[in-house]
Amino acid sequence: MAACLSLSLPLHGGDRDGGYRLLELDGSLVKWGEQALGVGASISYAFADETLRFDGARNCRDLAPMKMLSGQNLSFETLVRETAAAFEVWERAADLTFHQVADARDADIIIGAQGLPYMRAFANVTYVPDEEEGIRTIKQSLVCLNPEQKWKVGFDGDEDVYDIRYTLIHEIGHAIGLDHPGPAGQVMGFRYTEAFPELQPGDLRGVRRLYGRGANGTQLADGPGTHTLKSPL
Repeated sequence: MAACLSLSLPLHGGDRDGGYRLLELDGSLVKWGEQALGVGASISYAFADETLRFDGARNCRDLAPMKMLSGQNLSFETLVRETAAAFEVWERAADLTFHQVADARDADIIIGAQGLPYMRAFANVTYVPDEEEGIRTIKQSLVCLNPEQKWKVGFDGDEDVYDIRYTLIHEIGHAIGLDHPGPAGQVMGFRYTEAFPELQPGDLRGVRRLYGRGANGTQLADGPGTHTLKSPL
């Protein structure tokens, strides 16, 4: 039986019939960049390299250095590589660009280990108060992973141990404004699966509703043959 990806934010915006749900906080959709659907954004990210505390955060309140996840069969260099690959998946899918910065204090999205380990992984999204036509701009997102859990690179059929890239793709989806559309069938579904390694049609429709299609020349179909992410195996 597939294990469950931890519910990051139990919210209720979006279009389930399209295979996606947009994240809704306090009655408003949230996204990076302009407060308009279909408009792209440039987003920075960084790894926590010291213990950080976010008192107002519902999830990831205590964010520990990302290096706490290294060990076992995952080096920090592997974590950096898999994180970059996870961002690239969303970058290829929509009009988004991501760039890494050295200082977490300068980053839009901060990624680290859970300071208080619980379940698998979470995301936290905060937004600016001003609303325009039902949309608020994301101010900062946090992504935190449990350093006490085992992690792996690639699919091997053992769904008790999560693939780090797949998990990061899912949590980054929350960090940019997507919710769970349901338990399964999409990468943004709340159950971990190794049935597919790539974004599914609903994932694509959701991120493109928020940010539009990318102009990088990558052609992505919206049907069952979609292959946005190659298997990391």
